[in-house]
Amino acid sequence: MKIAFVTNTCWNVYNFREGLVKFFLERGDKVISLAPRDKYSAELEKWGVKHIDTPLDQTGSNPVKDLNYCNHVRKIFKKEAPDIALSFTIKPNIYSSLAGKISGVHTICNVSGLGTVFLASGWSGKFALKLYRLAFKYSAHIFFQNKDDQKHFLRHVRLNHKRIGLLPGSGINLKKFNYQNLKISNPTKLLMIGRIIEEKGVRDFVEASRILKEKGVIVDFTLVGKLDENHSRSISKEEVEEWERSELINYLPHNDNIQDLIAEHEVVVLPSYREGTPRTLLEGAALGRPLLAANVPGCKEVVKDGFNGFLFEVKNPASLVDKLRLYLALSEEERKSFSANSRKLVEENFDEKLVIQSYIETIAQIVDK
Repeated sequence: MKIAFVTNTCWNVYNFREGLVKFFLERGDKVISLAPRDKYSAELEKWGVKHIDTPLDQTGSNPVKDLNYCNHVRKIFKKEAPDIALSFTIKPNIYSSLAGKISGVHTICNVSGLGTVFLASGWSGKFALKLYRLAFKYSAHIFFQNKDDQKHFLRHVRLNHKRIGLLPGSGINLKKFNYQNLKISNPTKLLMIGRIIEEKGVRDFVEASRILKEKGVIVDFTLVGKLDENHSRSISKEEVEEWERSELINYLPHNDNIQDLIAEHEVVVLPSYREGTPRTLLEGAALGRPLLAANVPGCKEVVKDGFNGFLFEVKNPASLVDKLRLYLALSEEERKSFSANSRKLVEENFDEKLVIQSYIETIAQIVDK
């Protein structure tokens, strides 16, 4: 069987789909990757994946560029003739479904989060919804990553219930992300990992640091993520540098040794406005880290309030501070209990084997038909 992965970056496949890709390769399937070439393309090729450079304007809304991308995917589908295509993120989901309809390739889409299409208003959001309604008529199957996203999406886009399903995010490799003993630190070391854009709640994270600093409470805030100044809601490099000068945060642009980075910190924090199933929380929980997250879809599936962390009000730095104070008031034994509970939660609900099995069963049903 030949399986195409259609994504916005090779990094997406390398970071989130490794277990799924390697399962297919070990089974003897051929795997091709359609994404813009980046430094992770060579890593995929080392696994045995055939990578095909597929230029994509990730954040723009130029219809000519998007149609060119759709046509490019169609031509690759025609030439390579995959038995199934697996797509991830908004534009690959939409345009691989349309290209698949034209070229006779069944597409399984993964809606990893509703993103700015559903958070924003205006013509761009309405246009994107129209594209979803058109494209998803032709998708063979659509996976969502939490019940709230699925319910909200179906209010706007009607889908046959037989063609939809739920996944526990991208899952987590529990051997790769093995449990690490919790390091109780003084001051407590917090870690936030995410794109440096407004919707991730970056400013809420920094404002919480400012509130605590003004009250004389010493906590170590570390922010890790890529600056994306081409994004319409990005946070500028100058603003991040000012936060550093004010000693509100420690900033790291990127770190490939994410397990070591998480292990060095005591708590993983995510103030995001909405998620599918946030990978950073899964990684933190797998390594046994207590979690603090906004009480929004996606986050609340991974953080159980009072069990392995605390949930705070979204877009409310004061609420984040309140829940952090609750955590700081815990004894060392209670913090270690949160640590053990985080690991238990991912073992029972987010093992990547569950994701792989769902794809196997869905692909088999589609191919059999």
